[in-house]
Amino acid sequence: MPLKIDLKPGEKFVLNGAVVSVGRDGRSLLLQNEAVLLREKDIMQEEDANTPARRIYFTVMLMYIDPPNRERYIYQYQMLVEGFAQASAAAPELQKALIPMIQNVAAGDYYHALRQCRKLFDIESQLLTPVAEPEA
Repeated sequence: MPLKIDLKPGEKFVLNGAVVSVGRDGRSLLLQNEAVLLREKDIMQEEDANTPARRIYFTVMLMYIDPPNRERYIYQYQMLVEGFAQASAAAPELQKALIPMIQNVAAGDYYHALRQCRKLFDIESQLLTPVAEPEA
């Protein structure tokens, strides 16, 4: 059964170890400490991880939201990134966009790595979209 909580502006509460307070406007939430948080628009289902960049994103997302099992995902992440880097060697814009994501993962900043990885989606889709041949 769901739990409904009515909170007043500025009121604080603790949710799974995260200290959260209600913003002054009564509509926003402020995280007062480190917490794993992923909005709906940033959540990817496994079946949607259907391109190399999306598979990397999905793996980094798992590393972020499932810290106790992070080690399970690291090898998969490394293989995906290595393959992606090799495949995109002829696409400097992909290589350039990949570097900040790799740096964020190395620093343990998985949330920002996800944001960087999203930048790969557009570049990848442009490269994977077949070019129409001119009509004769």
